[in-house]
Amino acid sequence: MAATPRPRPRVLILGGGLSGTLAAAALAPYSGSIDIVERHALPDTPQPRRGLPQARHAHMLWSGGADAIESLLPGTTEMWLSANARRVSIPNGMISFSPGGWYRRCWPEAQYLISASRDLIDWAVRAQALALPGVRLRSEAEPVRLLGTRTRITGAAIRHKDGSEESIEADLIVDATGRASRAPSWLAELGFPAVPETIVDAGVTYASRRYKAPVETAGWPVINVQADARLAGPGTAGSILPIEGDEWMVVLSGTRGGEPTSEEAQFVTFARQMRSPLIAEYLDRATPLGPVSVTRNTTNRRRHYEKAHIEGFIALGDSATALNPIYAHGMSAAAQGARALRDLASKSDVTSKGFARRAQRAISRPAAAAWLLAVSQDACFPHAVGGTRTWADRLATRYINRLITTSCSDFTAVEALSDVMTLQTSGASLAHPRVVLAAVRGPRLPPLSGPALTPAEEAVLRGRPVPTATS
Repeated sequence: MAATPRPRPRVLILGGGLSGTLAAAALAPYSGSIDIVERHALPDTPQPRRGLPQARHAHMLWSGGADAIESLLPGTTEMWLSANARRVSIPNGMISFSPGGWYRRCWPEAQYLISASRDLIDWAVRAQALALPGVRLRSEAEPVRLLGTRTRITGAAIRHKDGSEESIEADLIVDATGRASRAPSWLAELGFPAVPETIVDAGVTYASRRYKAPVETAGWPVINVQADARLAGPGTAGSILPIEGDEWMVVLSGTRGGEPTSEEAQFVTFARQMRSPLIAEYLDRATPLGPVSVTRNTTNRRRHYEKAHIEGFIALGDSATALNPIYAHGMSAAAQGARALRDLASKSDVTSKGFARRAQRAISRPAAAAWLLAVSQDACFPHAVGGTRTWADRLATRYINRLITTSCSDFTAVEALSDVMTLQTSGASLAHPRVVLAAVRGPRLPPLSGPALTPAEEAVLRGRPVPTATS
């Protein structure tokens, strides 16, 4: 008599944003059914949606995250580019003023980034994930508590739009509800010990505004003025990102005592007072398209679920590791975490004992790399909370600063830093002998006196006609 086939696992994902849909993509091949519970209605097109205030701000998807998403959902990159997202080469596609000076742009491509509105990025991932067999979206339903015992999570209770509640049982529950996740309190109600947390807060406020660009944004660079934590006073920074619709998404930021505001008249003034006025000078040539959006919730918060013993439950993205958005690592870390989840599920039954803990550890590795990049910078600013710096941290910071200065005129250094910043490699790669040698040798050329602009970029800055290929 043939054995009865074992039912395929049921997965319940709390949160239908980027992390939730990537989790669905990761687990769909190894599950019988996946229910995604999302409290808001989700659009079928690249439109704004409720519950995602970050969508009003600038977003960069580093190549480490873009490659991870493409491996989970092949064809997503083409969807972005077909909708006029911009693929920007690093470093030659960036006008960047680092603490070590202006970067040169004569190098071959080391890495890349995808520059687009958050609405467009999320839409392509959501459309792909929801088309997978067995994946179902249950929108306008809010998770209100977890179900289970002190040894295993077995589901969640959700509240529908009409106020009624429903209990959904599953073999694996994924928390992808973001920074505001209530999972720690829900777990405590079931008797689980408190999940350890680490917090580092530089008090960063950032403000974003859309502009109609004075030029087509295809092929236009990212313009970036970085903060320098070595200088006295608050750290201020800003970026212009070319996005679809021939628009610029502009973000300005400052630490405690130097925060931007929502005052429209002060937006360009703030940009003009940064280490370089270049961003303000370009904004003088552009047309604002809307109000200034401000966010102050930028604390780096890491919930160490990888140290907990919770069967049947994992957390992904900001629910586990919320990063200062100014470094643009949140989406990439979540994507790499989802890819790690997929790789583990391909080798191990998601219902097996210990799977959730192994998955959480796998998810935590790329998140830890992004965490170190964020907190190593934020902890250096005045009045930062948390992140006590040791002598080893200070020595590492001096080495990184030396490498940054070297990278302005040395491809070995800029390639190594680009690989780490885009999350393609870990920070340990900066200890490779050839990278250390480059740092010891130092800059190979004198620093640039200003940004390395192309004739077209110079023309836009000066308000002159942009030269064409035949002019």
